[in-house]
This record gives sequence, structure tokens and C-alpha cells, in this order.
Amino acid sequence: RVMREVRPDVLVNAAAYTAVDRAESEAEVASRVNGAAPGILAEEARGRGTLMIHYSTDYVFDGEKDAPYTEKDPPNPLSTYGRSKLAGEIAIQASSCRHVILRTSWVYSSRGGNFLRTILRLARERRELRVVDDQFGAPTSAIAIARATAAILRNPRSEGLLHMSAGGSTSWHGFAQAILEHESPSTRLLPIPSKDYPSAARRPRNSVLDNSRLQQRFGIVLDDWRTQLREVLAQLRQG
Repeated sequence: RVMREVRPDVLVNAAAYTAVDRAESEAEVASRVNGAAPGILAEEARGRGTLMIHYSTDYVFDGEKDAPYTEKDPPNPLSTYGRSKLAGEIAIQASSCRHVILRTSWVYSSRGGNFLRTILRLARERRELRVVDDQFGAPTSAIAIARATAAILRNPRSEGLLHMSAGGSTSWHGFAQAILEHESPSTRLLPIPSKDYPSAARRPRNSVLDNSRLQQRFGIVLDDWRTQLREVLAQLRQG
């Protein structure tokens, strides 16, 4: 209804069900939000000729590859969340609407619920933190994603599926360590294997994305994850 009332030239769909562990017990909700809803939006976009920008995730992969994932690698999600996001991708592609699907990873910001804010909160409450050190990805800030999206919209020369994440890679432990180095150096941080941190959803061991197609098609290269982290921490200090 809203699509038909507004009749947008561009639709940026940043809505998603992102509670990865809770999705295991709320599979129907996750499927409706991440799978069915993007498909409905895509059908409306096709009828209008609207360009649809949609965000997906590194969790569509199983993490067994020992190198960064490209857009040509076959998805094999391990979790309900990953399967629901892949369903959204497939629905958009099947609609034949004009679209850009942007897979990103480990998204965080100075607001909302995310890994950065959780680590900062726990550092205030505890002297010691235990964080997984055998899962690897690229922490990517929401502001970096927004800027890259704006750059795509200024010159939308290409459509289709693209990977878009921060430069470099680290583990969850490495990400936490970088956060605490800046904000709480006295907090003791212990690396642990995934098996010692049981969770409802399985996560990929490696979900680093190859962003070369984004650079080739749009000339966009996101900053290294450490540079992005410093910017977001500065935003937090400023309130």
C-alpha cells in the first residue's frame, strides 16, 4: 500500500530481522521479515520501475572457504537467519525488478543494539570478558554502508549482487580487543573457541567478503575496519 501511495523512484530497504540466535525459535517471523517482505517490495518496485537497494549478509555462507567469498560462491547458510536472508535475495532476483543487493558483514554503529555497544556495556560491568577468537569477518560500520550506498545512488551504473564490507578482517576477539584498547584498556580479554560459547545459531568460521566487484563497477572501496571503528568511537564520545 505504501509503495503504491508514495510511488518512489528509489527504495532503500534497510529493514530486517537481525536477532541471529532468536531466529532459531522464531523462524516464521524471520522468514516473513527477511524473505517474504523483500519479495513483496520487489514486485511493487518492478511494477513501478523503482530501483530497489537491499542489504543482505555474509551469513549466507557456511564459512568453510579459506579465502574471501565472492559473489560467484554458492551460498550455504548455517542458520535460520542466514536462510531467511538468502530467501530475500532469491525473491528479489526472481521479481526481475531493478535492484542492487549489497551483502555486508558484522554491522555496528554508535546507536542501537550491536557488538560494539555490548562490549562497551560489559566492560563497565565486568573486569574480565571472554570472546570467540575462531570466527573471522570484517566489522563494518553503518555509516560506511550509508555513504557507499549514497555513492551508488549518485551514479547507478550497475545492478545485481555486490559484496560491500570493510577492508581487512579480524576475529570477534580481535574486534573486541580493538574496542577495549581505545575505551577500556584495563579490562581483561580472554580468547575462547566457539565450542566454549554455545549459541542457538551456528555461525560461519570465515565470512570475509571479497569486495573487488564493488570497486570495479562503482570505484567504491570502504575504509579498513579499524579506521571505521575509530570514527564510530569518536561519534560515541561526542554523544
